[in-house]
Amino acid sequence: MKKRRLAVLLCCVLTAVALAGCGNPQAAGADTVEDSRTVEGEENPGNSENAEGETPEGSGDQAEQPGNGGSEETESSQEEVQEVEITMKDVAPMDLVKEMKIGWNLGNTLDATSKSIGVNVEMAWGNPRTTQEMIDAIIDQGFNVIRIPVSWGGQMGKAPAYNVLPAWMDRVQEVVDYAYGRGVYVIVNIHHEDWHFPSEENKDAAAEQLAALWTAIATRFRDYDEHLIFEGMNEPRKIGTSVEWNDGDKEGRDVVNYLDQVFVEAVRATGGNNTIRNLMVPGYAASSSDTALKSIVLPQDEHLIVSVHAYTPYNFALNKEGKSTWDNDTRDIDHLMELLDELFLSKGVPVIIGEFGAMNKDNEDERVQWARYYVSKAREYGVPCVWWDNNAFDGDGENFGLLNRRELTFPYPELLKALIESAE
Repeated sequence: MKKRRLAVLLCCVLTAVALAGCGNPQAAGADTVEDSRTVEGEENPGNSENAEGETPEGSGDQAEQPGNGGSEETESSQEEVQEVEITMKDVAPMDLVKEMKIGWNLGNTLDATSKSIGVNVEMAWGNPRTTQEMIDAIIDQGFNVIRIPVSWGGQMGKAPAYNVLPAWMDRVQEVVDYAYGRGVYVIVNIHHEDWHFPSEENKDAAAEQLAALWTAIATRFRDYDEHLIFEGMNEPRKIGTSVEWNDGDKEGRDVVNYLDQVFVEAVRATGGNNTIRNLMVPGYAASSSDTALKSIVLPQDEHLIVSVHAYTPYNFALNKEGKSTWDNDTRDIDHLMELLDELFLSKGVPVIIGEFGAMNKDNEDERVQWARYYVSKAREYGVPCVWWDNNAFDGDGENFGLLNRRELTFPYPELLKALIESAE
């Protein structure tokens, strides 16, 4: 074990009230590799209401800022010098990623948003409350990476403390523990957030809130070992504008790079294991476009992983009005892997495709062929892929369901088999 003395700037404590979540914008008509991954028409106001009437604790000036394991660790505007013990292995990011095979997203769950606050928001989009049995079902099939998307904005109080509702932080930790306790890799992020809109005008406000939020998250999880990975942002982009998807614009790309730096510095400042924890950072919208990837400027840090989302080829994988046949069209997949190798892998920087998938169009055979090629090609380059599962199987929405969470069954067994076998 080794100890480091470091200055840890702890969060201020102010009033806590709920802010609105960012919702789930669609990339209407855009030729994009990505859009909102929601279950359309499934918002259930009954489930989203908080029966317990939860509000951020201490809604006056004494709101609690959660600390590690729920203990109070903050004082207003106070800098303390602490001895913080590092209790985990110092694992290089390339070595860490080599241990990852295939991953799964707990989509449309803790990342759900609602006008309500509290733990029942987890069910606001119609999905059931997450259980240990659900996570076990996935891990028992051979998935060894679990990504847990979380939306935080609606569970946070006002500036400058931006305190997180303690019950929400506790619930996130509980779900993390379902997977972490099984010894797999766990990715925690911030997901449907509109407050970090990447513009020069909003840059400072976004940075302040981002730093406060990641200080709280990182402090709570500081004692977790190298199996826990933080992902700074999901798909940071100019929501609702003509440049929302794909390449974005130069201003947006530059501000995302800046916010990545803010995220890394905030996590490192919490000390302990977080000084050497591996972190994932995206480019603009986590896009797999050439321009977005080439515009990534990584923070100066030895424990970084690039986060990319790639539902490709778009017309087969994501476009609801596109093709239901893959036609062995490997061009986009091949190009993506070659570009990731050129920009990052060949320079010793690992990549995780944090979201990928091909929606159900009553075409399991085609999806099986596509999945075998995609995952095998990514494996050849050392890039683990994490399937986006929103528990949606039919209807007009984006149907990426893999595990039926209510029945704990896998409706597409051949697709499941292809994903697992191709990652070996």
